[in-house]
Amino acid sequence: MKILVHDTASAMIDLLQRPLEERPEALREMLGPMQEVLASVMGDVDVVQMHSAMNSGFRLDREDERYLPAVRQMRDAGVWERIEESLTAAWQEISGAAPGIKHAETLHVLLVLGNPDDEHLTVRSGGYFGMGGFPGAIHLVMWPTETSLQKIGHAAAHELHHNVRYANVVWDPMTVTVGEHVVAEGLAEAFVRELAGEEAMGPWARALSGAGLDRAYEKITADIDVAGMQNLTGYVLGDATARLMGQPTVGLPDFAGYGVGLRIVEAHRAASGLTAAQSVALPAREVLRNAGVATGA
Repeated sequence: MKILVHDTASAMIDLLQRPLEERPEALREMLGPMQEVLASVMGDVDVVQMHSAMNSGFRLDREDERYLPAVRQMRDAGVWERIEESLTAAWQEISGAAPGIKHAETLHVLLVLGNPDDEHLTVRSGGYFGMGGFPGAIHLVMWPTETSLQKIGHAAAHELHHNVRYANVVWDPMTVTVGEHVVAEGLAEAFVRELAGEEAMGPWARALSGAGLDRAYEKITADIDVAGMQNLTGYVLGDATARLMGQPTVGLPDFAGYGVGLRIVEAHRAASGLTAAQSVALPAREVLRNAGVATGA
């Protein structure tokens, strides 16, 4: 796999010094590699519209004196270099653990400055998160915080696990289940822990513990076969994010699916002896079965 971490720092510094009316097209050019990957699986996709609709990326419709210093802070902290180092180590681990695994020949990695006023990004997520489920591209969003500056490379490794998984496991938005989604998140966070230790894991993996995690586990495993991407956000990211995205709430707190997925993966690993890297392409049903979670036929 050829890993290309694009120099979005230079592109964003240029973009943020342009007139407002020129910025959407400059962003479209910067995100062109991701648009090509998404178009191959989703059809006609407008990455600028996605950027704006998510609300977590920097605003295109206004000046903000915080933006340029934030990009320069990230550049000076070596964020792009650390992302590349983390991804190189992550790919070496996966390719060694699962030789012959299917994967994108080229992986385009694009880091975009986040919106400091977006609560989902800066409060719930510690200033960073990613999207990597489409083989060939990883999209990272970051506002520099103490947590994000320390952990953005680990988020990239988490997304690489997804990227390889979905080169081997079919993700159909119409039929994907709660089980698939929570297993994928549990495997990706367990993979980060295998690579870099407990402290590398994201805030989403630590959001629940004790009785709260027990209640979430009961709810999610009872609904493990609920299908359809439009129904999954509440189970994985929690009710607050589901409301933000206009999707159904299910009575779960922030990031419930990550902690539950991690518990499932830990049980799977104990039963099978397989690491998260070795399990990257396993069907969710097999992981759930190893963990003792009942699923439908």
